[in-house]
Amino acid sequence: MSYILRRLGFYLMAAWASLTLNFFLPRLMPGDPGDAVMARLQGQVPPETINAMRQAYGLSDDPVILQYLAYMANLFQGEFGISISAFPTPVTEVIFKGLTWTVLLGFTATIIGFAVGSLLGMVSAWKRGSKLDSVMPPIVIFIGSLPYFWVAIVALYFLSFQWGLFPLRHAYSDRLSPSFRLDFFLSVGQHLLLPALTLIVVSIGGWLLGMRNSMISTVSEDYVTMAEAKGLSEQRVMFKYAARNALLPNLTAFGMALGFILGGALFTEVVFAYPGLGYQLITAVRALDYPLMQGLFLMITFAVLIANLTVDLLYVRLDPRVRGS
Repeated sequence: MSYILRRLGFYLMAAWASLTLNFFLPRLMPGDPGDAVMARLQGQVPPETINAMRQAYGLSDDPVILQYLAYMANLFQGEFGISISAFPTPVTEVIFKGLTWTVLLGFTATIIGFAVGSLLGMVSAWKRGSKLDSVMPPIVIFIGSLPYFWVAIVALYFLSFQWGLFPLRHAYSDRLSPSFRLDFFLSVGQHLLLPALTLIVVSIGGWLLGMRNSMISTVSEDYVTMAEAKGLSEQRVMFKYAARNALLPNLTAFGMALGFILGGALFTEVVFAYPGLGYQLITAVRALDYPLMQGLFLMITFAVLIANLTVDLLYVRLDPRVRGS
């Protein structure tokens, strides 16, 4: 319990530091964010509305400490302001629209890539020196070393543009609207398949290499030798004794990967015009949409913190020795 409380305290401090950094980042950038707000909306809304928006963004002429307190108070009330690039849509609404597609694409690709890569690494290490171990790791690692955007562009060009096997862009057909209908879900799955496959193919090599190296060290431990001496089945020794402990380093990387899902799919979404948070971030930067940039930054930061906290709690379950540390 003391370990869990210490970790919770650490993540609360990290969350506060992230909120504070998010407040100061726009103020450290060249120019005044308030001037950007006025320049974008000049002539579209009355001056008093712009002043009210500046106040809501914490961009008033008040002392910095008062701006900071107002900013924190707005955040705790769930007020992220109005998106400049999608005016007058609230930032929370803009983020929510992209969050669904990013989570769908990122979680699908990350979970499948982690599961397949870890399993292949486990089998490769257990059968070290076999044909499987000699051929498979070099191939997947070579593919994983290629620039992702290049793999995505090549896949898009041949599989979609030339051969027409997959849709070219977006998350669903332009002829459909989001609804709980079978044709809509089939269209979503069809548009999801190619972006997810490119992410999976590129990521498998890293998961495989990490799991294989960890597994090789684990199979030489005394408790694995003892399990084999007891006459336990090969599958039980491999999964219950060797793989359970070898998986811990990969599990840490998996937690980080889950946290970076919200921002890590940027290249994917740009190449495939997939309407997720990465695509929104590019739009926000180009439009100097500070409120949306701040909201996306917080989403990505808190996703990383929550994912890492979850991994820390899983460590306690998988490795009881952590409880006493």
